[in-house]
Amino acid sequence: MGALHTARVAARRRAAVRRVGRAPAVDVASFLGAWRDGLARLPAGVVRRHALLRVPVDRPPWTDSGLDLASRECVTIFGAGRVYLSRALDVWTRPQLQLWARVGDAGPIFNGAHDSHSFTAERAGRLWLGTSFPGQWGDPSGRVSTDLRAYRRVDGELAAAVVVWDAATVEAGLDALAAAGDVLGLGAAEREQRRRAVSPPEGWRPLWLLGRSPIFRAEQADGRPAIACRTEGDVGILQKEVSLPFEPGTRLRWRWRFEALPSELPEDTQLSHDYLSLAVEFSDGRDITYTWSRELPPETSYWCPLPTWRDREHHVVIRSGLAGLGRWHYEERDLHADHARWMGPPPARIVRVWLIAVSLFQRRRGECLVADVELVQGERVTKVA
Repeated sequence: MGALHTARVAARRRAAVRRVGRAPAVDVASFLGAWRDGLARLPAGVVRRHALLRVPVDRPPWTDSGLDLASRECVTIFGAGRVYLSRALDVWTRPQLQLWARVGDAGPIFNGAHDSHSFTAERAGRLWLGTSFPGQWGDPSGRVSTDLRAYRRVDGELAAAVVVWDAATVEAGLDALAAAGDVLGLGAAEREQRRRAVSPPEGWRPLWLLGRSPIFRAEQADGRPAIACRTEGDVGILQKEVSLPFEPGTRLRWRWRFEALPSELPEDTQLSHDYLSLAVEFSDGRDITYTWSRELPPETSYWCPLPTWRDREHHVVIRSGLAGLGRWHYEERDLHADHARWMGPPPARIVRVWLIAVSLFQRRRGECLVADVELVQGERVTKVA
């Protein structure tokens, strides 16, 4: 993964941007103006308090909303805008991934599964809004663990309309907004998103530092349980706790069916790193992840090209190309041998299994089903999914 390879991938990405055009800009000023006008027209009894603010994206990371929340107050944050990691390559994040919140100075931090999200305050405290990329959260209080100077290299605009409902539930507040004259139809959209929300499959949870997303859900496929992954312009990691000694001969086996690959480029550069994968995390905090690549040949392996993951995650390509999409494939890997081959001496234990979906950089659709995930050690079989 040298400089010439990276430059060639970037040139192909630029050509794709010229071919299809850049995504339309988001008018943050119009968004805030529509909320200002709409809130002024609302009758009493709909909104208790509100804040309309721009959230700076070029400095880390927390902005005071000016709102003090009481415990059990119902709140919706409506986000708008884009944060550009590369304007030339049209790489940006949207509020779902970028805009986070916390109540009080100590967190915990949280985001939503969509550009708007609602919550009931679990405690009293000041509401803060923060931006994530290009940094990475260091702990659930909202401390950034990476170099804060990275924020200077991004640009764009991010705005939020924060509404504290004068109602006992979020749904009642959204219904009252819709009845009194919705703002840009966003209240109705949030109401529908909440109605259709799905929880992670039983026993799985999102990786806290990436937060919630609508990517993963439990489904039946061909009459059998599976986990569905559908991603487009977002990122998510789902984790399940496992506690096993990492013994020689430990095998990972599973079935998966891919419908679409989220990358049209080699996935081993920072600005083309879109993929779907199954991963195993070890007791040293690192993981190995198995992917289906658009172009990289099987048994290609590489460390993650993202700066915040470079020393943590190793990728192994086990399928390549478009042939075989739409069909179930059975996979089996000698996990211990793979670790020894590409990552060095294996650590003591297996601690988690992950499902990963990234479509942030090219914003293409990626879709797959994963089923029958097992860790096998001799005659002992640990069912994961």
